[in-house]
Amino acid sequence: MNLDDIRKHIDDIDGQLLDLLSSRADLVHQVGEVKKRDGLQIYAPEREEALLRRLVERNQGRLPEKSIRAIYREIMSAALALEDDLKIAYLGPEGTWTHQAAIKKFGHSVDYSAQPNFAEVFDQVVRRQADYGVVPIENSTEGAVSHTLDLFVDSPLQICAQILLRIENGLMAAIPRDQIKTLYSHPQVFGQCRNWILRNFPDADLVEVSSTTRAAQIAREKAAEGAAALGGALAAEMNDLEMLETSIQDRATNTTRFLVIGEKTCPPTGRDRTSVLFAIHDRPGSLVNALKAFDQFQINMSKIESRPSKRKDWEYVFYVDLSGHCEDASVHDAIEELEKHCSMVKLLGSYPDTGE
Repeated sequence: MNLDDIRKHIDDIDGQLLDLLSSRADLVHQVGEVKKRDGLQIYAPEREEALLRRLVERNQGRLPEKSIRAIYREIMSAALALEDDLKIAYLGPEGTWTHQAAIKKFGHSVDYSAQPNFAEVFDQVVRRQADYGVVPIENSTEGAVSHTLDLFVDSPLQICAQILLRIENGLMAAIPRDQIKTLYSHPQVFGQCRNWILRNFPDADLVEVSSTTRAAQIAREKAAEGAAALGGALAAEMNDLEMLETSIQDRATNTTRFLVIGEKTCPPTGRDRTSVLFAIHDRPGSLVNALKAFDQFQINMSKIESRPSKRKDWEYVFYVDLSGHCEDASVHDAIEELEKHCSMVKLLGSYPDTGE
């Protein structure tokens, strides 16, 4: 076929795809009506992940898994918008890594609500001003996000999904590189780029701000004073800054894990993760005995963090991630055993253990 013939064939396929997407949208609308009638959650992460896994396994063509997931993310985003006016609260402002993580999970068709701090994200969901919230929980370089862990202690919300986002930080400015005197960014970004800063700008002043978006805004406002920012490409684009250097993080695999929080947890998918909070009795051996519950039932514990309880001096709560779902017999029995050695055990939720 010549070029015109190939393009005509593509146009024909595009027409068929549009007709099929319209038919799919009609069915999605029917699903939404049934969910509303039966009081079911509009967003179903277990169904979403099962669909994506099935499509990837079925794929026989040239499209890689990443592309399939990206295409269907937007198809499902449009579907969510059809089913309901879904609103997602996230740690703002617009253009932050949390905003990008939320878009990666929910697509561009739903409504987003930027919040000034972690507590407001939780509060918006609790008050049903938003359907779900997105917050960071840990970074592969800098570790746990303590503010998120602390809020789970008193919050009634559950974890229903996770998002893994590769963090690509860059140097952005409205001035030439040799005029830069001050670098602005979020504290976590400074930590992730520590070695690069020492090599490239050892004498620059480092100023911590609330977000990489705010850093980009300051780099634009104070360009004449030698200001530049560290952050992502979206923040640079939104503030008309030039990316002078990309991928400056010290670890090429720098990744942040985010959580989706809502009123209900997620049914089993066959490949799940469960998060639990617990506080131990103040006596010798309590922590060791508590952790033995997971060993006894052969439960893999992939993460443990401790935080002050803020209720009593020198009392701590522990956050753990377990392999499996809370409805799995082994996980259920391990948590029951854990309760025998703890003053408090709180199940934060089970959700798909996806690498997306």
